[in-house]
Amino acid sequence: MNRIRLVATVLAAASLGALLPCSGAYADDAPSPCTSLKRIVAAAPGGLASLTPDDGKGIAQPYGDDAQCSASHGSYQCTWTPHHDAGSNADALQAVAADVASCLPDATHDQNSPGRQHFYLGAKGKRTGITLTPTGANKLRLVVSGK
Repeated sequence: MNRIRLVATVLAAASLGALLPCSGAYADDAPSPCTSLKRIVAAAPGGLASLTPDDGKGIAQPYGDDAQCSASHGSYQCTWTPHHDAGSNADALQAVAADVASCLPDATHDQNSPGRQHFYLGAKGKRTGITLTPTGANKLRLVVSGK
């Protein structure tokens, strides 16, 4: 009888563990590109200087680990080296542009080339521009600017 109770208790505990949501932190809990992009765009055009260097790292994180970001009154920019498995700079540029397009569906994608991706949001005179370009031999640059 005790053996049956023990087995039932173990099964109940295992079932309960499978049903409860996990609350621990995991490597994939890092900021997503969408969260970072939306935060930066929400600060534009007038509040870009209030952003920190860490605010943009989520954009680069799926593609590179060495993002360096900075904010000024009129722009927010990040540069990073894409991982080797991301392919060429042009491939990595396309991947980040795809993130921008999917995360910001209201953005207009007005330039799509291997050397430059450009999007904008908002009405003329209050636009936020998002530009992605390769820089140097193996880096990418993201610039978000308010106009």
